[in-house]
Amino acid sequence: MAHSSHADVIVIGLGGMGSAAAYHLASRGQRVLGLEKFTPAHDKGSSHGGSRIIRQSYFEDPAYVPLLLRAYDLWDRLATDSAREVYRMTGGLFIGPPDCLTVAGSLRASRQWGLDHEVLDADEFRRRYPNFTPREGDIALYEAKAGFARPEMTVQAHLDLAEHAGATLRFGEEVTGWTATADGVRVTTATGTYSAGQLVICPGAWAPQLLAEFGIPITVERQVLYWLDPVGGNEPFVEHPIFIAENERAEQIYGFPAIDGPHGGVKVAFFRKGVECTPDTIDRVVHERETREMRDEAARLLPALDGPCVHSATCMYSNTPDQHFVIARHPDSFNVTVACGFSGHGFKFVPVVGEILADLATTGATDHPIGLFDPRRLVHA
Repeated sequence: MAHSSHADVIVIGLGGMGSAAAYHLASRGQRVLGLEKFTPAHDKGSSHGGSRIIRQSYFEDPAYVPLLLRAYDLWDRLATDSAREVYRMTGGLFIGPPDCLTVAGSLRASRQWGLDHEVLDADEFRRRYPNFTPREGDIALYEAKAGFARPEMTVQAHLDLAEHAGATLRFGEEVTGWTATADGVRVTTATGTYSAGQLVICPGAWAPQLLAEFGIPITVERQVLYWLDPVGGNEPFVEHPIFIAENERAEQIYGFPAIDGPHGGVKVAFFRKGVECTPDTIDRVVHERETREMRDEAARLLPALDGPCVHSATCMYSNTPDQHFVIARHPDSFNVTVACGFSGHGFKFVPVVGEILADLATTGATDHPIGLFDPRRLVHA
């Protein structure tokens, strides 16, 4: 059955980025149709697992900091408008040898943008945070304005606000294709065809299939999240900073406070130690050897985390070769805007990416600095 209703903008994919785009577009008075293959705030992609780190002292590249400053304003607005605790400030520790990316990169971004931070030597680090046992030579950068966002709650908040602003959101409706037309775009799903003036595609780990014609090289990677039950109980981890720690092999692990009370465990994970997969072939089973490796690495830094794993889950990163995002108008189609390749560090930007996508879809440009995210850097003829 064909649907003849005409929207101003169709948004494909209503995860983190798509839900934010639908909200920002609808709040500007655009007629928005959102299409999502799964249920609202689902656990099949990249926007689940209870928590995501937010931080401003960005070791990946100082060029992200202006976007983070705006994102923080929008996190605050989202919390107010949705009356939900979509984020919480806990402070953050970035730990490792002084010259490692986690520490040196965080320090570089902090200094370049005048962000509040403290550098703690090993003795001060141990004194202030007795849960940790840093290795010889480790230091830590402390950022008070770090914390975590709640991904499922954030997606649901953006969806609810989008609908309240007039968006039509359809779930369980998989997009099978899209084409540019003389006056916009046509999107085909399993149950119908929709037309609109503009199309915003936020495909997450489905980018390689939905965006094949772009030639953007994106590798999907299986990642595992673990919740460990601390020896002696959760209490010392309830009021606790988020952390990212880098070891001598340049591997990073990250973790959170015990955010769900006395029985939820402490969530930890490796950053970028995944296995290539597709959304159809991902192994959703977490294996004993993986859990053992995570417990061993976590316990080296936080001895109390040598307790049982009470829960684990898989998610997917969508990695570009340089691990920077792709956010741009389609080079060959003025009516199509794409956001993908968030490479495992995108969720903290969700509110500002929604704003950027609304800018691009409605005016073709944005005042936000997104030159780093131009897909042409990745496409080689």
